[in-house]
Amino acid sequence: MPGIGASCRLNPRYNEASARVVMPSGNYTRSQMLAHDLAGRLAAGDVRALARAIRMVEDRDPEIARVLREVRSRTGRAHIVGVTGPPGSGKSTLCDQVIERWRSQGHRVGVIAVDPSSPFSGGAILGDRIRMQRHTTDSGVFIRSMAARGHVGGLAAAAREAVRLLDAGGRDRCLVETVGVGQSELEVMRTADTTVVVTTPAAGDAVQIIKAGILEIADIFVVNKADLPGAAKVYRDLKDLVRQTKGHAAWQPPVIQTSAQTGNGVDELVEALDRHHDAIATGGELERRRRERLRAEVEAIVVERSADRARRALHERTMEDELAGDLRDVDPYALAERILNPNGQTGR
Repeated sequence: MPGIGASCRLNPRYNEASARVVMPSGNYTRSQMLAHDLAGRLAAGDVRALARAIRMVEDRDPEIARVLREVRSRTGRAHIVGVTGPPGSGKSTLCDQVIERWRSQGHRVGVIAVDPSSPFSGGAILGDRIRMQRHTTDSGVFIRSMAARGHVGGLAAAAREAVRLLDAGGRDRCLVETVGVGQSELEVMRTADTTVVVTTPAAGDAVQIIKAGILEIADIFVVNKADLPGAAKVYRDLKDLVRQTKGHAAWQPPVIQTSAQTGNGVDELVEALDRHHDAIATGGELERRRRERLRAEVEAIVVERSADRARRALHERTMEDELAGDLRDVDPYALAERILNPNGQTGR
């Protein structure tokens, strides 16, 4: 019987010459064959297959695991850039300008724009897609808005899987844009190879960055709307902040002034993105980050599936009976142990 390491690697492989996913010989169910077909079309660059697969991610369709498994050997080629910052800082306009530069260089681009959720439907408001609408007729650009709420497995997990699908679909530049600098946005940013933090001349932005704790994950700072009063002060404050906290680091985050409306400073930003990717790829930091992301992904999957198991168990009749008595007699630790280890084997 093969060990865990062997069984985890018995995946379909991608045939570069024929641009299709090849499955090992054997008998397969209808759902397996449908997932195989979807993965094959996605790997061949089919935009409709990509859109459907991302919808499966958002819906937490169980079959998405098969699709991701089949295209995994096709991933790892894209440069994933995360863009975050406070609402109104011009992130979407800035991303629009970056996309234009990338396309002029011949890159195929994928964008996941995490929008605020509609209070009525829970779906994305699609503001980001509207701002980038001039790219919608370009087959080299794929833009998908993703609602910030309603992800059972967590927003970070959904964004991570969506980016992997973009990568497998041949997009060699991927942008992930989030709104705000809360905990869920920080988790999403950890799916990126390069993280860009956008600020504005608004008073207190530099202080807010320290409070939010995003200094640790920022690879590049951008002071957008640099033509407004106060931009020079924010620029100086951030330069001082980087000098004080990362003065001896292998990569010192550059601070770049831009005006997304006019495009000023965007070329410098694109160059900084390339420099950062080259620096971490050469020094081994890129591989370290991706290994750390893989560990976090495995942990997230275990947590998600354990939570599902717990929810199911707590709604079974036997568990309901135990919770119906005197609650002071219920040991939640013992109950949790029984759910996680139904055969009585503890992990200690």
